[in-house]
Amino acid sequence: MGDKLNACEAFEIRNVRIDAAPMKITDALRAEHVVFHNFFDQVERMAPKLKSVAEARSLACLLESLLEAHSNVEEELLIAPLEHCLEQIGHGETFHQEHQEIDDNLKQTQLARNLKQARTHLLAAVVSSRKHFDKEERIVFPLAEKLLKSRTLTELWNDWRAQRNRMLD
Repeated sequence: MGDKLNACEAFEIRNVRIDAAPMKITDALRAEHVVFHNFFDQVERMAPKLKSVAEARSLACLLESLLEAHSNVEEELLIAPLEHCLEQIGHGETFHQEHQEIDDNLKQTQLARNLKQARTHLLAAVVSSRKHFDKEERIVFPLAEKLLKSRTLTELWNDWRAQRNRMLD
């Protein structure tokens, strides 16, 4: 029998090739946030109905996988170019701490010994993610749109699209 996959490895993000009219990276990331908020709503609806720690762990793995793909792109293409500005306004370290809080709650979901603990950490990860997304939408996206040229934002979207499409090749 081959190596067993851990619960998180069983979830692999499947993307659809993106061939759309050009847009700004901030618009693409806002659209991803809408999808995430719908997913968060679903997790919050499901959490009280979970019957086992394994179910909570599976949801946490799915959330972790989706958030990782999103945050890696967001960090590389949007946060990194704005890092010095975020530091100036006192939010640079805060964003990294928020990512760590989300990651810690997802990890604690995996380590939980009972359903109540798993559910608590899973929902804490969702709440932290919502707060983090809200801050990005209120601070990072407007900052990017103010400081970066429209052409640059579109070029960053092109980079985002190319990265997503390369994952399919």
